[in-house]
Amino acid sequence: MGASKTEHFKEHQNEIALLAKAMGHPARIAILEFLLKSKSCMCGEIVNELPLAQPTVSQHLKELKNAGLIKGNIEGNAICYCINEQGFEKIKTFFEMVTSKSSSGLPNDCNPNETCC
Repeated sequence: MGASKTEHFKEHQNEIALLAKAMGHPARIAILEFLLKSKSCMCGEIVNELPLAQPTVSQHLKELKNAGLIKGNIEGNAICYCINEQGFEKIKTFFEMVTSKSSSGLPNDCNPNETCC
C-alpha cells in the first residue's frame, strides 16, 4: 500500500480522518457505547463487556485515546477511561457542516437516480 501523504491535506481534514478511522471498528463503537452508558470512568469493566482478549481491548482503547475520543487516567495499577467530549465536538461540527450543505439540495448536474460513473 502506498503512502497516504497526509501532509498534503489540511489539519482539520487529517483530524476528521483520524477520528473516523478510530471509529471504524465495531469493537471501538461498542467501547464508546459502553462508556457513554456508564457515564463515568471505567477500568477493567470494559474487558468484561466485550468478547475480546484483554490485549485486544487495550489496543482498541489505545486507538480511541490516540484519536482523542476517550481520555485515560491512571488510578493505581489501572487506567480508567471516559469519553473525551472535545473529540466528539469535532465530529459533530463536521457532520453539521455536511448536513447543512446537503440540505440546500443537490447540484444541478447531479441526479440521484442515475449512476455517475
